[in-house]
Amino acid sequence: MAHTLTSRRTTRRLAADAGLLMVAAAFVLPLVWVVLSALDPHAGLRVKTPDGLTLDNFDAILTPEITFTPLLNSMILCGGATLLTVVCAALAAYPLSRFRSRFNRPFLLTILFATSLPITAIMVPVYALFVQVDLIDTTQGTILFFTASQLPFAIWLMKNFMDGVPKELEEAAWTDGASAFQSLIRIVLPLMGPGVAVVTVFCFVMMWGNFFVPFMLLLTPDQMPASVSINDFFGNRGMVAYGQLAAFSLVYSTPVILLYVLIARRLGGGFALGGAVKG
Repeated sequence: MAHTLTSRRTTRRLAADAGLLMVAAAFVLPLVWVVLSALDPHAGLRVKTPDGLTLDNFDAILTPEITFTPLLNSMILCGGATLLTVVCAALAAYPLSRFRSRFNRPFLLTILFATSLPITAIMVPVYALFVQVDLIDTTQGTILFFTASQLPFAIWLMKNFMDGVPKELEEAAWTDGASAFQSLIRIVLPLMGPGVAVVTVFCFVMMWGNFFVPFMLLLTPDQMPASVSINDFFGNRGMVAYGQLAAFSLVYSTPVILLYVLIARRLGGGFALGGAVKG
């Protein structure tokens, strides 16, 4: 009987391990293809050993028109929108976390509902509105829409992290004459640094990979971010420069990876959810 139970547990463990390996392979294989194809002079759709190592694909894309200008546009759009989102989310989350009201729960549920709205459903009225207020084909208009689209979930996240900061610390600051805004800036936000980092990375990554919004709101090619300009590698009649596409994908992913690494190293082990733990 004991042998049968052990055998069943072993079978289940092996099945679970096999399932996890398949899931891991589904994530790893595309990354392997990107790296190998970027160095392959005859890259195709298949994952294969390169015919020969070359940097010609990088030489072809590392130009102002193809890479540097779109990346700069992406940094301006995503960096500006992320900064605005984090600031607005902190200011909105603070009263929701610190002051009790019968409207808190309905407001939070409304915010949660807003995160589930498909962006394609609201693009048509937004486009019409932006035409009326002369914000179409402008960087500031796109930044505002990016901020508005990410703000609901950012407020929800920020409020949960802010709940983990003991209110007694603020009360001590208020006793010394600090205002609510001063306690937010000098006490709450520094203590919930990991939470602010999570919101920052989440918002930046979501905006960085967004194709649809800048494609709809920006018309001038010189203002297009990298998430839109990557479409230029797909030519007419199904022709795709796979090697250059893979090289551009590696360059395009670098800022996000660097942001995560820098923030994770700066905050150490408390990066993931440290700000949400009461104490």
